[in-house]
Amino acid sequence: MKPARTKTPRKPPVKKGSQTSLKDPVGVYCRVRPLSLPEQECCIEVINNTTVQLHTPEGYRLNRNGDYKETQYSFKQVFGTHTTQKELFDVVANPLVDDLIHGKNGLLFTYGVTGSGKTHTMTGSPGEGGLLPRCLDMLFNSIGSFQAKRYVFKSNDRNSMDIQCEVDALLERQKREATPNPKTPSSKRQVDPEFADMINVQEFCKAEEVDEDSVYGVFVSYIEIYNNYIYDLLEEVPFDPIKPKWNSCSTPMRNTDFVPPQSKLLREDKNHNMYVAGCTEVEVKSTEEAFEVFWRGQKKRRIANTHLNHESSRSHSVFNIKLVQAPLDADGDNVLQEKEQITISQLSLVDLAGSERTNRTKAEGNRLREAGNINQSLMTLRTCMEVLRENQTYGTNKMVPYRDSKLTHLFKNYFDGEGKVRLIVCVNPKAEDYEESLQVMRFAEVTQEVEVARPTDKAICGLTPGRRYRNQARAGPVGDEPLVSEVVLQSFPPLPSCELLDVNDEQTLPRLIEALERRHHLRQMMIDEFNKQSVTFKALLQEFDNAVLNKENYIQGKLNEKEKVISGQKLEIERLEKKNKTLEYKVEILEKTTTIYEEDKRSLQQELETQNQKLQRQFSDKRRLEARLQGMVTETTMKWEKECERRVAAKQLEMQNKLWVKDEKLKQLKAIVTEPKTEKPERPSRERDREKVTQRSVSPSPVPNAPPIRLRHRRSRSAGDRWVDHKPATNLQTETVMQPHVPRAITVSVANEKALAKCEKYMLTHQELASDGEIETKLIKGDVYKTRGGGQSVQFTEIETLKQESPTSRKRRSSTVAPAQPDGTESEWTDVETRCSVAVEMRAGSQLGPGYQHHAQPKRKKP
Repeated sequence: MKPARTKTPRKPPVKKGSQTSLKDPVGVYCRVRPLSLPEQECCIEVINNTTVQLHTPEGYRLNRNGDYKETQYSFKQVFGTHTTQKELFDVVANPLVDDLIHGKNGLLFTYGVTGSGKTHTMTGSPGEGGLLPRCLDMLFNSIGSFQAKRYVFKSNDRNSMDIQCEVDALLERQKREATPNPKTPSSKRQVDPEFADMINVQEFCKAEEVDEDSVYGVFVSYIEIYNNYIYDLLEEVPFDPIKPKWNSCSTPMRNTDFVPPQSKLLREDKNHNMYVAGCTEVEVKSTEEAFEVFWRGQKKRRIANTHLNHESSRSHSVFNIKLVQAPLDADGDNVLQEKEQITISQLSLVDLAGSERTNRTKAEGNRLREAGNINQSLMTLRTCMEVLRENQTYGTNKMVPYRDSKLTHLFKNYFDGEGKVRLIVCVNPKAEDYEESLQVMRFAEVTQEVEVARPTDKAICGLTPGRRYRNQARAGPVGDEPLVSEVVLQSFPPLPSCELLDVNDEQTLPRLIEALERRHHLRQMMIDEFNKQSVTFKALLQEFDNAVLNKENYIQGKLNEKEKVISGQKLEIERLEKKNKTLEYKVEILEKTTTIYEEDKRSLQQELETQNQKLQRQFSDKRRLEARLQGMVTETTMKWEKECERRVAAKQLEMQNKLWVKDEKLKQLKAIVTEPKTEKPERPSRERDREKVTQRSVSPSPVPNAPPIRLRHRRSRSAGDRWVDHKPATNLQTETVMQPHVPRAITVSVANEKALAKCEKYMLTHQELASDGEIETKLIKGDVYKTRGGGQSVQFTEIETLKQESPTSRKRRSSTVAPAQPDGTESEWTDVETRCSVAVEMRAGSQLGPGYQHHAQPKRKKP
């Protein structure tokens, strides 16, 4: 079931069965303009009064390699090239004007490509007025004697009307007459000869059943929609001598002394109807005044010279005719001063700008921008029609994009059921407009499937029939015309009175006999006259029959001649058709050959493109491989350079340590040699002394009652970061003092990617046996970085060395003077050879280089 109303959420839904629930489709008509030149190729053919047929022109088939197609489109009525403006008006616009007088709104579009005759259909030409002047003429012919005095109705800025009393209207008329306003035309003003022929409509047209007990007022306004902005064509902008002149038409042929007008805004009144805020509305009293206002605005409308049309409309123009109706009082003399009783109806005549393609118009600059905005607004109108049709056909409730364009937003109320909508599709049958005409036909096909809610009928008569009864009294009783028999009887002499009052009355019967004889004589004379006239009429009728017979014989001879000519032409047509078929067969063979060649060309082009792509991919792979190899070479070079530097530094450090050890040995030897000799006690053999010294240096005796070693931990400098503590399973627990403690560390035995992804720092614990036989622990630290491939890499930054040593044994080995024996004898350390061996052994075990020595180890005290 189709929805009753669409896109009017603020209005109450329409109930089933009501009058407004009925819908009528949009009336779409088609008018075909004649060709400019008789030898032009035609692509549109009128089949009948409701159908046209489009066929593919020959030039389009040759240029686009298209097939010959014939497509038929149906309309409510089709008007051919010989249709007059009067015939078009009687079918399309006459019902809209009649609805306007009876309080209903109406909307009339002219749609088509540029140069299809839209402006001619709407405005007309000298000697043949278009729809607009004919609508004005019919309106004023119908309400001419029932119009209210000027300024009784006054327009406000809220899309409604106010009523003024006779005194206020008289004062305003006197004020306006004292200061003439160019906005308000006068019927006494001389008519411009430029449009005098357009409003000279010979046919008299008038609406029926006009309410005589109401008064009417007519207000007109004229706007244009240019580049999606609304401008008032009747707005009089004062001349500014400082600002430069403004060319309203963007062409040098029409210059005015006005500053650029300001664009107007769309507003919504209390009845949810859209209107242009601040638009000028002029009250008119005749067709001449109304058309004068239209012509004044038409001169300001933007037109330009394009490649397809010398005076192409660059904007959509809207001419609004607003009819205000108010009832009279009980006496039928004055307007009823009640604003609620005012009825306002409006007829909008829209001349749409023509859609155009830039490759045909060769538009540039402002013309190109104007064409883009025109095509965009027409595309929005088409989209709205398609959405409306889809909502009504499939029962959907999609939002109609009225607000995407000022044109559709202004007339959204008409499509929501505020009046009738009529569309005249103007087409140019020349072959160059085939593609544009095809799009126009598709738009018309969509539009005529859209249904608009039927507006509510309003009462025709006023509240108080005072004027109507008074006019009937003045005219007298209305009856049928007298019959011919009654006229004839009135010409007979009257009969005297036949009443006999006395037996001896001798006058009544003779008078009656005399009157009857006169009437009989008169009747006989009339019979004779009738016989004479009938004889004369028979003779004339016989002459007419003879003339008709002669005319028929003459026409028959002409027809025979025409038939002979037609038969000869048929033979010529048959010959040409045979020749045409032969040529078409040849063309078909050539087209097939061309198609084969094009397919071969296309396949070869594709193969060439494939080979080019393959070569391009191989070249890209080669470049990527070269770049990767270059990176690997660079990385390997840097790695080996660093490794060589490290080895060189280690070797230099080792050599320096050896030199330093040798220097120290030489110094100690020199000190021992130069030291004065003292008496030495008797000592054991050299093998026994050497055994004791070695025993002391390797495994010193523990100090009795020594306090237990308490492990102390220091806070790492990177305690705030998350660490991976990599301790292999072969590590041994040592009792080295000052071991680092890292909180929140993840301890692993084997490095894995999952642990590295959660931390920023990395620490590897490595243990090895030092030269003195003690376990030396190295903490190798580094930073964790994320790689481009999504993995993690570790960059080592420092090495920390932990080593366990006994303070007592260190002190004994570091002492150069031996302690005294308990019995007072001198120690055996006084032996030069023993002291040298001990010094050399101590020095070699304690000096491993500054790079591998833990900074927390206790320093050796000098003796």
